[in-house]
This record gives sequence, structure tokens and C-alpha cells, in this order.
Amino acid sequence: MTGYEKKMKEVEILLVEDDSNDAELTIRALTKHNLANNLLWVKDGEEALDFIFCTGEYSARNIHYPPKVILLDLKLPKVNGIEILRKIKTDEQTKTIPVVVLTSSKENRDLDVCYSLGANSYIVKPVEFEKFVAAVSETGLYWLLLNEPPKRDTKAS
Repeated sequence: MTGYEKKMKEVEILLVEDDSNDAELTIRALTKHNLANNLLWVKDGEEALDFIFCTGEYSARNIHYPPKVILLDLKLPKVNGIEILRKIKTDEQTKTIPVVVLTSSKENRDLDVCYSLGANSYIVKPVEFEKFVAAVSETGLYWLLLNEPPKRDTKAS
């Protein structure tokens, strides 16, 4: 197994965020609790879909090793977060991946649509740094350490 293959197999958190400041704050919050070791940050919706569905530059990745959680912003270039969520939750191979919407949108419409599509959680990004760090840290701790995901068949390649 190459280093690339090993890294792609070990991704626990897929961070889908186009804003570099929000991404860096998220990574810093997760790093503070040693939760960012196996994190992959993608900056647009198209790259997120390529990673999740093993296409494009991620075509060598094995779909049977999904991230433990996807932190998903809604307002993204190329493909928006709602469309990403829809594709994840309607595909048999990916529908059980926990998706936490981490967004600045407080719109009820976005909240309702995300939950109706199967989002596992919807968190509005706090403006204050300390509250943002706390929200991200608690989210990471829950989904990586406490949540029990369904068992996957990893024998297929």
C-alpha cells in the first residue's frame, strides 16, 4: 500500500470548507484535542464529491473506507453543500456516513432541507472564537470517540 493509499484509507474527518479562516479555526480546534491527525480538508463541493465517491484525483481511493464524519459547509463553490448532502444520503454506499452541517446559515429553510435529506447534525458557526472552538471540539469528540457507526464490509476493493 502506497503512502497515498494509506492516507486516503485513514481519513477520519473530511472537512468541506471553502473559507480558509473557518477551516484553519476548525483544524486548530480539532488539533487541540488530538482529533485532526487524520483530517482531509477540501475547498469545494466538486473535490468533496470526488473524495467521497472515489472519482477524479481520488479514483484510487477505496470507497469502503469512508471518513468517520464529514463536516460540511453549505455555501461552497462548484457544488453546494445541500447537493453534496443529497448525493451522500441517497447512495447506498455512503448514506450511513455521518454528516455534520457546519455553516453560518441560520435560515430555517436550510435547516429543514438538511434534516429532511438526512443530515446528522446542523451547527451554526458561532462568531466568537472561543465558542467556535468549543463547538467544533465537542462535535469532533462526539463523532470520533463516542459515536458507534454501523459495521462496514471492507473486504470488497
